[in-house]
Amino acid sequence: MKQVHTLDRVVIRFAGDSGDGMQLTGDRFTADSAVFGNDISTLPNFPAEIRAPAGTLPGVSSFQLHFANYDIMTPGDRPDVLVAMNPAALKANIADLPRGGVIIVDTADFTKRNLAKVGYDTNPLEDGSLTDYQLHSLDLTGMTVEAVKQFGLSRKDASRAKNMFALGLLSWLYHRPTEGTLNFLSRKFATKPDIRDANITAFKTGYAFGETTEVFAVTYEVAPAPMPAGQYRQISGNLALAYGLITGARKAGLPLFLGSYPITPASDVLHELSKHKRFGVTTFQAEDEIAGVGAALGASFAGHLGVTTTSGPGVALKAETIGLAVMTELPLLICDVQRAGPSTGMPTKTEQADLLQVMFGRNGESPVPVIAAQSPADCFDTAIEATRIAIKYRTPVILLSDGYIANGAEPWPVPDLSAIATIDPDFAVEPNGTDKAGKDVFYPYRRDAETLARPWAIPGTAGLQHRIGGIEKARDTGAVSYDPANHEEMVRTRQAKVDGIVRDIPDLVVDDPDGARVLVLGWGSTYGPITAAVRRVRKGGRAVAQTHLRHLNPFPANLGEILRSYDRVIVPEMNLGQLSMMLRAKYLVDVHSYSRVRGLPISLSELAHDLESEIDQLEGVRA
Repeated sequence: MKQVHTLDRVVIRFAGDSGDGMQLTGDRFTADSAVFGNDISTLPNFPAEIRAPAGTLPGVSSFQLHFANYDIMTPGDRPDVLVAMNPAALKANIADLPRGGVIIVDTADFTKRNLAKVGYDTNPLEDGSLTDYQLHSLDLTGMTVEAVKQFGLSRKDASRAKNMFALGLLSWLYHRPTEGTLNFLSRKFATKPDIRDANITAFKTGYAFGETTEVFAVTYEVAPAPMPAGQYRQISGNLALAYGLITGARKAGLPLFLGSYPITPASDVLHELSKHKRFGVTTFQAEDEIAGVGAALGASFAGHLGVTTTSGPGVALKAETIGLAVMTELPLLICDVQRAGPSTGMPTKTEQADLLQVMFGRNGESPVPVIAAQSPADCFDTAIEATRIAIKYRTPVILLSDGYIANGAEPWPVPDLSAIATIDPDFAVEPNGTDKAGKDVFYPYRRDAETLARPWAIPGTAGLQHRIGGIEKARDTGAVSYDPANHEEMVRTRQAKVDGIVRDIPDLVVDDPDGARVLVLGWGSTYGPITAAVRRVRKGGRAVAQTHLRHLNPFPANLGEILRSYDRVIVPEMNLGQLSMMLRAKYLVDVHSYSRVRGLPISLSELAHDLESEIDQLEGVRA
C-alpha cells in the first residue's frame, strides 16, 4: 500500500517538443482538476513557429498548471514537478525547478546526438548533476509503443501517444478523475478508431503503471477548494471574451459582426465566434488588419455591434480607421490581446506594452475609452462593459487583454444571464429638428445633453438621411466644415464625451485592512501576481494596500485622492512604466514604477520580496 500525502497546492509543468502534445496534456489535466473541485490557474508557453525545430531549445513547448485547495491567483512562479519529454525540455526548464523538486523524464530521446544538440556534454540522467532532485527516469516512449502495438500503428504514430501515457501516470500520482479524459479522447478521435483506441490505451496503461510500479512510493492528494455554490466551468480568457461579446450584443438586441485578421494571441476569439451563428454572430476573416476593422466599422454604421480583434501590430494598422470611428462617433469594439513587441516581437509571449499606443496612437485629438480585463474569467464582464460604453456613448472602445490572460484558464462561475442588465441602443427613429424653412430634418450630430452622444440612425430609416465621414463635421448638421471655431468645438466636445464616462465608473475601492503607508496599484493581468504578493507580504506581518484599475480612460473619479493618501505608490507593469507615466502626468504624484518585460507574468515571489524591502526602507526612514 503506497503512502498518500495531502498537499495544499501543486505546480506541475509539462514540457516537450511543440509536436509532443504538451498543451493538450496540460489542458486535460487542468480540466480534470477543475472537475475535481480544485482552484486552478494555468500558463501555456509555446514557440511562435507552427512546427518549431524538433529537439532544440527554441522548440520547447510547455504548460504549467497550479492547482490547490484554496483560492489561488497565479499559475505559480516555479514548478514542483517537471515532466520533460526530451533533453531540450529538461535543459530549458530545469533552472526553474527548486532543489528537491520532482523530475519525470522520458529517456527515449537522450541519445548522444540529441544531448549535443542542446549543449549537454554528458547525459544529465547519469552524471550526477540531478542528485538534488527527485529524478524518475522512465522510457515513456518505449512503454507507450509496447502498449499500443496491437493497433498496428507505425512506431512514429504510436509514440505520439506518449503524452497520454504521461497524463495517465500523473493522473494516478495526484488522484485525478479519469472519466473526463477518456470521454474527450473518444469524442476527439471518433472518426479514427485506431488513434482513439491507442490514446485511450496509452492513458490507461500510464495510470496502471503508476499503480503497479515500485518507482513511486508516495501518491498525493489535493482536496477540492471551498467555493460558493453554483455551476462552474473552466474558461480561458479568449473564450470568456468571445462569450462576453455575444452576451453584450444579445443584451443590446444587436447582431454581432466580427471583422478580424488572424493574429497570435487573439485568433481564438475569431475561431470561437465563428461557431455561434445561431446567436446572430457574423464573422469575417479579412485579407488584412485594415480591412477587418473597416468592415467592423461599416457594420456599426449599419446598426450592428461592430467588433475587431487583434494584437499590438494590428492596432497600429487599424489606427486610422479607429480615428474614423472617433470622427463618425459610432460604437466599435477593438479587442487588443497584447503580446511582446516591438514590431512582430515575440508573438506567443505576454506583455502590457500597448497602453500608450491605444491611448495616443492616432493622429489628431482622437480620445477613446480604454478598459482592461484582469483575469481570464474577467474578460466576460469586461466585454459586456465595453459594449455598454460603446453603445451608450457612441464611441469606439478599446478592450485590453494579453497573452497571459488569453491562453490562461481558471474556474468561472457560469452567470445568470437574466441578471445582466439590458443595453438600449436607442436608435433614432424620427427627425430631431427643423431647418430654416420649418421642414422636419435629422441632425446627426445633435447630442444628448447628458452623455453628449449623437443619435445612431440605421441607414434607410425614412426621413433620417445624413452625412458622416472622415472630414471634420459641422455642429449638428454633419456637413463638412473647415471653420476654426467649429473644429475646436467638435474636438473639445468629443473629449468631453469620453471624460463624461467617468459618471458611469464606480469609485475605486482600496483593500487596506491595516492602515498601510504603501499602495500597490495594478492594471490588467498584474492583478493575480499583485494579489498573491500582497497576501504574502501581509502574512509576513507587514501592512500594504492594494487596488486595481479596470478603467484606464477615463480614470475613476477618486483615483487622484487615493494616490495622494499614501506615502508610496508602486505600479507593477509588464512594460517600462507606461501607466506610471500617465499617473505622474495627470496627478503630479511620485508614482514608483516596477517594470518587468520578460515575456512572462510578473513573479509573485520577486514582487513580494521587493515590496517587503520597500516597506522596510520606508519604515526605517520614518523611525
